[in-house]
Order: sequence, then structure tokens, then C-alpha cells
Amino acid sequence: MERKELSFYEETARKVRIDIIKETYNAGSGHPGGSLSCADILTALYFGEMNIDPADPEMKGRDRFVLSKGHAVPAQYAVLAERGYFPVSDIMTLRKLGSPFQGHGNMRKVPGIEMSTGSLGQGFSASVGMALADRLDGTGARVYTLLGDGEIQEGIVWEAAMSAAHYGLSALTAIVDWNGLQIDGRNDDVMKVAPIKDKFEAFGWHAVEIDGHDFSQIFAALDAARAEKDKPTAIIAKTVKGRGVSYMEDQVGWHGKAPSEEEAVQAVKELGGEW
Repeated sequence: MERKELSFYEETARKVRIDIIKETYNAGSGHPGGSLSCADILTALYFGEMNIDPADPEMKGRDRFVLSKGHAVPAQYAVLAERGYFPVSDIMTLRKLGSPFQGHGNMRKVPGIEMSTGSLGQGFSASVGMALADRLDGTGARVYTLLGDGEIQEGIVWEAAMSAAHYGLSALTAIVDWNGLQIDGRNDDVMKVAPIKDKFEAFGWHAVEIDGHDFSQIFAALDAARAEKDKPTAIIAKTVKGRGVSYMEDQVGWHGKAPSEEEAVQAVKELGGEW
């Protein structure tokens, strides 16, 4: 995909963050913290990396993205809407009775959702299967998956990592949203995950560590993944939970709590949007 100036992605990510705040406020529940932390990564993938077509979500040979940290789906809904898969107004029904925009993405109800996720670690495993299938089919497609840092405490993650390296799935790129926080506190207090890059390398992956809010670094890492022909690539993205909203940044309490109207108005204002 031909890329635009970095300012385009920064502006798009700003809109995505505003959508996330409005979605979770309207729902009265959800996971704003981890959605905000991965907004730049998802924006880079959908607007500057993947071979996709919003007018044909089932396009043969398309690249695929699996949100393994499924609770951050408000970010994916926002990116898909901004990309043109459906109107932004539709996602404001997040978690409402009868809405296709459930608290975890449903591949049978929402165009652009490639895998129903939520049980941590399973999305990563599914992405390994997709990469294997694409190799057998000879599609040349790439597969991307986003994991949370708390998620990589799951044993199934490392079984999948071992399998991907064993089969040399160079078309697979895993991105870890390393914001340092999970539902019960800081990674270092709950179950230390560092050094993540060294662990993926020990499992046979090509691994890089970046600033997950710097689009130049995100795209450089994605280019390096595309250039790697023998191994899967892990991008360890250092991020800030609640990025862009002052009172949410690096605060574990915003893992799974919706903002009040006053808080949402302040957040949207800080992000340069209109309520």
C-alpha cells in the first residue's frame, strides 16, 4: 500500500481515539485504556500497510488482522469505521442489545473482523493457522496479530510462537502492545513479562522493539517484517495505556471502565474533537 505523510496517520489516529471515547461512553462499559494505547498501531496497519478493500471485505488474497487482545475492540471498530467498512455512527451502538458491535468482535456479524476473539492467546494461535493456510493456498497474503502484554502470560501464546518459528511463517507479524498495565495492576507486579524481545528471539523469531506511538518507527518495523523471508516477526511496541487522555494515561483503573459524561467531554476536548 502506498503511504501518505505521517501527519495523515497522526490525524487519523486522533479521530480513532475520539471514536473510542464516544463508543465506550455511549456503551457505559468497555475497555478504553488498552484501546487508546493501540490506536496508532491499528491506524498504521489499516491505513498504511495491509492489502484490504472496505468495499470487498472478503477479497481473495487479502491481508488479515487478528485482534488477539479482543477486549480492545473499540479501537478496531473505530479504525474499520474510519477506513470505510461501515459508518462511524454505527459503532456508537457498542454493547447495546441487538447491536453487531459486541464487547468482543464477532466475525459473523461485523465486516472486517477476521476472527472472533476474547479468550486471551487464542487469537494469536488462530493467526498462526491463517498463515499456514495462506502458505498452502499460495495467496501471498500477510497476517498480523496484536497481543496485550498481560496476554503473553498465557501459555498458549508461547505454544503458538514455537509453532510459527518451527514452520518459518515469515508472512506472520505479531505486535505486542506493551503498555505495562493489565487488569490487576502492573505487569511487573502481577507476572513479569520482560524481556519480551529476548523471549521471542529465543523462540526463533525476528524481533524488534519500538515506540508504539511513533509512526515512523511503526512503519520501519513493518517494513523490516516484510523484508524478513525466513522467520515470523515480533514487534514489541512500547505504549502508554490511555494514550491521549491526561487522566487515563498510565492508570490501571481505566483498563475496563467507561468515562462519565463529564470525563468523556474532557477527553474529546483534549483530543481536539467536538462533543
